[in-house]
Amino acid sequence: MPITESPHRTKIFIASVSVLLTIAVVAVIVAYQGRPTARAGIKGTVVLDASSPLNTGSGYLVYKTTVAGPDFGTLAERRLSGAATTVTGAPTLSSIQCDRSYTAAGILLCLRADGNLVRVADVEVYDRNLKPIKKLQAAGIPNRARLSADGRMAAWTTFVAGDAYNGPAFSTRTSVLDLKTGALSDSIESFAVTLQGRPYHAVDENVWGVTFAADDNTFYATLGTGGRTWLVRGDVAARTLTTVTDNVECPSLSPDGKSIVFKKRVSDDAWKMWRLEVLNLTTMAETPLAETRSVDDQAAWLDDHTVMYAVPQTSGSGYDVWSTPADGSGQPSLLARDAFSPSVTSG
Repeated sequence: MPITESPHRTKIFIASVSVLLTIAVVAVIVAYQGRPTARAGIKGTVVLDASSPLNTGSGYLVYKTTVAGPDFGTLAERRLSGAATTVTGAPTLSSIQCDRSYTAAGILLCLRADGNLVRVADVEVYDRNLKPIKKLQAAGIPNRARLSADGRMAAWTTFVAGDAYNGPAFSTRTSVLDLKTGALSDSIESFAVTLQGRPYHAVDENVWGVTFAADDNTFYATLGTGGRTWLVRGDVAARTLTTVTDNVECPSLSPDGKSIVFKKRVSDDAWKMWRLEVLNLTTMAETPLAETRSVDDQAAWLDDHTVMYAVPQTSGSGYDVWSTPADGSGQPSLLARDAFSPSVTSG
């Protein structure tokens, strides 16, 4: 039998999610409308020709620049230095613009809202020379993007209007694509769910925020249903989702596969709602990170010991990328200004 929730709690959950998703949609629309029609370099940067690639060797931070003006949304890269927790030199700009992006093993996944903002997102995959190798469209507005470590598996989440069971609210849709075989799971909400050891199905299921394990079959994601969120372990081949623990959103698996950084809901206040924590998958112990600001992002890993994430600027309309130790020690450190949707290149 499925777990049941009180109607009052479920209504609060639905209402708060609807408000937050609506805010996110408005933010994407505003950002899109401010896009450039022509390119111009940010002062102090190196601007690449359309045929020039980003670096794809290890040790580069790739992100979407949020500097207001003609380069807004353009992918940029900066060299990581020292213990891979600082960057050096001016950003290098590519010729590609994304709303969400991720890079791994010389593959770039780029999500971009097209002119029909609320309905369609362009999903584009590029090789190490930034040549397009796959393009398709997905319903909704870009929200999350991830690749497996070897670049074979791609996943993306969009906000979808008019697809929620409670009427005009927004819901999510998450797809998984095998770039080797071309197999596409258009919506992993169709996967069979096991919740706390029992088969489960409900009309309010939403799944978002995929992160892949090293075997290119196992993944983790968030399942929202019945007023609660769950960390689920997914199996692409078996088309299954199995709950692991609750109150986990936007998981990101560490490079060594031992830990997950996630945002934990700690408040109903929209500005203080989440706290970044790290889950040890062996002991299931949760460690709050030194970052105390509410972070509404799917954090990524700089290395096995450091996580990174985007935070809105206190003055200005952009974002900055920050990092903090994954063991809860230390304090947050500014990694890259005017940056969003970070990832680290690998061979």
